Amino acid sequence: MRNSVSSDGFLVRTMRQEEVRVAVDWAEQEGWNPGIHDAEAFYAADPEGFFVAELDGEPIGSVSVVNYDEAFAFAGLYVVMPEYRDRGYGSRLCAAGWSHAGGRNIGADGVVEMQEKYRTRSGFTLAYRSIRFEGTGGGSEPEGTVDLALVPFERLAAYDARHFPAPRPRFLEAWIRQEGSLGRAVLADDGEIAGYGVIRKCRNGYKIGPLFADTPGIAEDIFFALSLQAPGEPVYLDTPEPNAAAVAFARRHGMVPVFETARIYTKAIPDLPLGEIFGVTSFELG
Repeated sequence: MRNSVSSDGFLVRTMRQEEVRVAVDWAEQEGWNPGIHDAEAFYAADPEGFFVAELDGEPIGSVSVVNYDEAFAFAGLYVVMPEYRDRGYGSRLCAAGWSHAGGRNIGADGVVEMQEKYRTRSGFTLAYRSIRFEGTGGGSEPEGTVDLALVPFERLAAYDARHFPAPRPRFLEAWIRQEGSLGRAVLADDGEIAGYGVIRKCRNGYKIGPLFADTPGIAEDIFFALSLQAPGEPVYLDTPEPNAAAVAFARRHGMVPVFETARIYTKAIPDLPLGEIFGVTSFELG
């Protein structure tokens, strides 16, 4: 994007790759608990989709608006340093991100305190709540799951695209191969994917996401196989509230709600199989 400093010393520019790590650090300071290696996978999704706001040359805020295809983008990593809030800088920062998205439908996961602003100022429509559950890793290995590395990537990308508003092969390839992560899948008798999930190390504990599965039973098997990788550690699962089976099995296994967001969109709410979405990939990139 074109960089020009306004008369008050304010500038929004595209981030360099190493600066995305700073934005992820800011997200940690906000209590969002991102993954240790999220920045690398985020950047792979859309290198032009990360923006930093500067005032007199000093960074004061960030936002990402990742374009997945010609119709869909996802916004996240929206942080303005506390001392610069409510001064209009956030709106100017977001405007640059929205410009990058063009006419695409923009999705986001809005934190509770920002949801009304997203609705009134940016025209977002509420789709549903997502609830972050916390539990403790460990358990025993279920039968029937396989290492995700054994699944042909083309099949995995196609299965993932059924559960997300757009194909995202660049992001997915980086996500499943990031350091400190592990993926498991369940295959049907004909070899087709019936579910998959990924667990990754975060600033605190581990997160499971995505967790997509054809049935609740398959989702539980994958969850157990992943949870086993973090014995005694905090494990988090971000569940769409409309998937009652996901919420029920999280509670049944002793997980407790610790955080929530709202999935919001600027245009039509995508028609996704929410009954097969047991864990959101990432509140930052969808």
